[in-house]
Amino acid sequence: MVRSGRSVEEAAFTAGVSWTTAKCWFRECGGMSPLSLASSSGRHLNLADREAIFAGLMAGSCYAAIAGSIGRSTSTVTRELDTNRLNPARPRAVPLGQRAGTRGRVPSTPNYSPSAAQLRSEARLARPKPTKLAINPRLHEQVVARLKKNHSPEQISHRLVEEFPDDPEMRVSHETVYRSLYVQGRGELKRELTRHLRTGRALRKPRRRPDRRLTRIPDMINISQRPAEAEDRAVPGHWEGDLITGVENKSAIGTLVERACGFVLLLHLPDNHGAVAVQTAMIEAMSALPDTLRRTLTWDQGIEMANHAQIAAATELDIYFCDPHSPWQRGSNENTNGLLRQYFPKSTDLSVWGPGFLDRVATELNNRPRKRLGWKTPAEALDQLLSNPPDPSIVAITA
Repeated sequence: MVRSGRSVEEAAFTAGVSWTTAKCWFRECGGMSPLSLASSSGRHLNLADREAIFAGLMAGSCYAAIAGSIGRSTSTVTRELDTNRLNPARPRAVPLGQRAGTRGRVPSTPNYSPSAAQLRSEARLARPKPTKLAINPRLHEQVVARLKKNHSPEQISHRLVEEFPDDPEMRVSHETVYRSLYVQGRGELKRELTRHLRTGRALRKPRRRPDRRLTRIPDMINISQRPAEAEDRAVPGHWEGDLITGVENKSAIGTLVERACGFVLLLHLPDNHGAVAVQTAMIEAMSALPDTLRRTLTWDQGIEMANHAQIAAATELDIYFCDPHSPWQRGSNENTNGLLRQYFPKSTDLSVWGPGFLDRVATELNNRPRKRLGWKTPAEALDQLLSNPPDPSIVAITA
């Protein structure tokens, strides 16, 4: 249920156990396992395949026909029946390659049970064999030493291949390292080593599959459709926006940055940062700008922009949305948000700052010299762009 997107609390309630019990189960399993491992790889027969084999036997089909119906080779079916016969002393129901009824008729009840075969297969797959890190002290020592140097598991895995090219025993996948760190009971690596990971978290977090991502904002236009003139920063009027949030995400300040010169506007959101509040603050701030400074706006896929159509209609802005988990597509805004944390630290209540203080902070940033502007300030660069606006058609041809 957690893998499908539900919280641990919801899953616990549905399963009929307490939240603390569910949390213990979740922690003992190391958190959310990678989706690539959690989903079936297709290498092994599943219960549906085994039921199809049973149905084929009951219908008197030959092994080749049964194998074709489930997309497997004939040898896979024969191995399955040889391994999981209910009574090993009895001969095969149908000789290999022969159709039932010619020789060796299929009995009325085939000597095979799909459910019993599935249970036996799962028991075989779940064997508790020791991992490489448990039986190879030299490999264990190398992994621990590199983790303490803050190397990532993927870096460790590839670096061992480079440094020990002729020693196949000095190989470990990054997934083995992660599982040894996260899953209790495996015991190869101490949980304290997780602090050397970049995230520092001691549990894996649930990740939604890309194909299961819920589109919460209707009629979004992707950043790939944004005009080319917005990319080279030569034409003013192209903005990037986001929210910086306070303690427990209960308060926020809207940030708008003009791409060409880095000019900053801050949105006052005293009560909440929902879609209506952001819409009102955005329209008020952008409507005060001249038309030449209102061309496009690029935002991430935050739900606060659910009313982007109303904002676009009121401000005559074309609004585009970044790809998921791609903050570099709003690089100017991300850098500015970092500067703003000097004034609005994380884990503080941002609702205490009034519009006057926000204007003062924006003015201070707009009068700070910038290296990329040739040490001009954003205010000076914006004034220059407005005084000598470039010809958009020439810029487009140059780009």
